[in-house]
Amino acid sequence: MRYFFHIGYSGTHYKGWQRHPYGVGVQQVIEASLEKILKQPVAIVGCGRTDAGVHASQFFFHLDVAQPWEFDMLFRLNKVLPPDIAVFDIIPVEGLPHARFDASKRSYDYFIHTYKDPFLHEASALYQVRNLNLDAMQAAAALLPLYTDYRNLCLTPAEQDSTICHITEARWFSDQQGDRLRFQITANRFLSRMIRILVGQLLKTGTGALSLQEFESYLSLEKAPKHLSPAYPQGLYLSKVTYPFLDMAPRPTFSPAFHQVADASWQTI
Repeated sequence: MRYFFHIGYSGTHYKGWQRHPYGVGVQQVIEASLEKILKQPVAIVGCGRTDAGVHASQFFFHLDVAQPWEFDMLFRLNKVLPPDIAVFDIIPVEGLPHARFDASKRSYDYFIHTYKDPFLHEASALYQVRNLNLDAMQAAAALLPLYTDYRNLCLTPAEQDSTICHITEARWFSDQQGDRLRFQITANRFLSRMIRILVGQLLKTGTGALSLQEFESYLSLEKAPKHLSPAYPQGLYLSKVTYPFLDMAPRPTFSPAFHQVADASWQTI
């Protein structure tokens, strides 16, 4: 029998979702917790990967068991897990849908604050830049759905089975004061560190270090960037994962990073 687990986590103290030989990943912590409860080895499959320090306000993994448990797994697992990993729902599914391969759409949010704030340093990325050209950043973001091959904006294109990504949405938001920014992007898939690389390039268009034409030349594969500098990991959240058979709203609402688009504190640029 297969279960889908709907979870969220703060990635600050982890080397990403996946197991690593050089640090603790979220997957390792959850598997160890499940093994304590089920008294047997456990292997789970996540909906994707996140880099070290990256968060997930919505994430799914699946687990196969021979027999359904007869206790409150949601309560027991949350009690065993550390405070920075939470399980919101446990969903029995028919057949064998795959948490990673059957996901049809993924959304990420990247949060920036331009002033030093001790309460945001682990939930948002600090870029102390003034007078960003937000219109140029939005114009550059609007180009993303027009292109599909993102080999120039991936750290390891040779290691990818494909560098084709179908981006359906990419836009910037700002708070009323203009000192907090939010970049939202949705696609069927993303490449290694692609979103953080994109944010880094989009910030360059905002400072004037990169023209809109040069940014588009990277997308059209006419030119490749000399250097790829990913944006800081703590600003990035995997915020929504959608399946043909499962479309759930993210659960967290308490963090400043989880404001919904309709929230009056965010305005479309």
